[in-house]
Amino acid sequence: MGQIVQLDRNMVNLIAAGEVIERPASVVKELVENSIDAGATKIVVTAEDGGRKLISVVDDGSGMDADDLATAFESHATSKIKQVEDLQQISTLGFRGEALASIASVARVRAVTRRRSSDQAHCLEIDCGARSPVRPCSGDFGTTIEVRDLFYKTPARRKFLRTGNTELGHISEQFARIALPQGHLDLILVHKGKELYRLPRTESLKERIGQLFPMLAGAPGDLIETQSDEKGIRIRAVLGRPSLSRTSNQFQYAFLNGRFIRDKFISHAIKEAYRGLLEGNRFPVVFLFLEMPFADYDVNVHPTKIEVRFYNSNLVHSQVLGVLREQLLGTDLRTPVRLPAAAPLGVDESPSGRQARRQEIADAMAEFFRKHRPAQQQHFDLRPDSGAGPRAPRPESPAAAPSRSETGTQLPDGRYLQIHDSYIVEQTADGFVVIDQHALHERMLYETLQRRLRRESLESQRLLLPESLEVTDAQAGAIESHAELLTQLGIELTAFGPRTYAVQTLPTLLGGVPPAEFVQDLVDLLVERGTAVAQQDLLNDILSMAACKAAIKAGQKLTDSEIQDLLAERRQFESTSRCPHGRPTTIHFSLRELEKQFKRT
Repeated sequence: MGQIVQLDRNMVNLIAAGEVIERPASVVKELVENSIDAGATKIVVTAEDGGRKLISVVDDGSGMDADDLATAFESHATSKIKQVEDLQQISTLGFRGEALASIASVARVRAVTRRRSSDQAHCLEIDCGARSPVRPCSGDFGTTIEVRDLFYKTPARRKFLRTGNTELGHISEQFARIALPQGHLDLILVHKGKELYRLPRTESLKERIGQLFPMLAGAPGDLIETQSDEKGIRIRAVLGRPSLSRTSNQFQYAFLNGRFIRDKFISHAIKEAYRGLLEGNRFPVVFLFLEMPFADYDVNVHPTKIEVRFYNSNLVHSQVLGVLREQLLGTDLRTPVRLPAAAPLGVDESPSGRQARRQEIADAMAEFFRKHRPAQQQHFDLRPDSGAGPRAPRPESPAAAPSRSETGTQLPDGRYLQIHDSYIVEQTADGFVVIDQHALHERMLYETLQRRLRRESLESQRLLLPESLEVTDAQAGAIESHAELLTQLGIELTAFGPRTYAVQTLPTLLGGVPPAEFVQDLVDLLVERGTAVAQQDLLNDILSMAACKAAIKAGQKLTDSEIQDLLAERRQFESTSRCPHGRPTTIHFSLRELEKQFKRT
């Protein structure tokens, strides 16, 4: 007798259950997706003990007749595809026909369903694959499916389930993934008789996000909406400001034609869109909704349908990156100050009274800035296009009358003051801003370096006395393998011995940076990143490091003219709200906040 046998139906379903049904949240996903495909407008999800004891999904969809109910729990039974060609145009969330059969093989299931056109409901009960005949029963139109005691006959699977609260967390996450793109649905989630979510239908993405994640719906303007429709891809997105970032990517959601997906190209595009706006260990808040022809991607890749394969992934990447980056660069991303609320006292609330108080505060600030001016120290040329680094001190004559550029504190946008030799306080029309002088100059240098590299190699200057540095074998190999990149950066290194290199040239913009020290750090970075990293990513890291080293430092006293140069030059750049490492360069204080703190409102 042969050793190869055909598995029976229940064994096939058990194997499929291992792929499709991982935990109670998987059951919720499959059942709710079926309800959506059935045209439901209201869905109620009920769970007990994190779904381990009970999961119930009730919908008002199209329902089934007795014949369809009997067939629905068979393996690979589906109404959503009929022929091979249908696999190229899948428009439903489910299509494989594995979910119901898999669930029924590992739990007690009871299904009640009725078509809108029928007065008779039908019921089917299944206990881990052992089914009863379909029988008439009472029930409203739509479908109700109850799943009890998940994995109760497969203890090896059940022991991997976590506590009720942990499993409820997974159910809530699946509920959110389904609810975000389905704004036309009324959705309810109940656990242990307590209503956790009641989501009425809405056309507003921000409103649906606020319903599910109230912690993200704090300050107005923290979430930014944008959209585009180009090259067959329609994109709607809700972006969180950099100040809303998180320590993980748990608030990054991507949907394709209403289906939650994970895709490395989309994740990389999101990361690149926020490059230079976030610190390296922070993740942006992004809700991304893509619509494209069904024939342009393949969803038949994984049993859980969470992964897709794009036929033109580079186009998807470029479109997502373009729309997100354009919106971020066109938005004022200055960090607003968050002060504790001050309890108002009895003050004049009339419009004239508020205007008078604003004027009093503005006059007081102007008087303060007039009396406090920075001392004159060594001068630095802060204009990015003129190079960086110290210039020769300007001769000062005690008898000479001070020029306005040296002692005046009036700028076109207001008055300014350097404090603690690290921050610049600048008056604005509606308050004032505090600027981190190092972070701002660093961002300006970074943008300048990028601009020049897009046109040609960086302009370099030859050192009068070349500086040498010792390297390891790995560092020497990195120098050789990245010779073209070093030339592009305007850096010339010549072998000066077995493990010694001489720095001959350095970019002009880095004129104030110690050459050997900079090149040593650069070589360390080349070795650390290796050859696997993308060339553009490596180049961005190098430019970020170069800008950081060349920028003015915290604790460095600036003259009036140097502050003027810094503040004036920033207007040449699209966005200077964040340094290349993602730290804020500017924090905005409004008069309104000041009035609250001084209990004037």
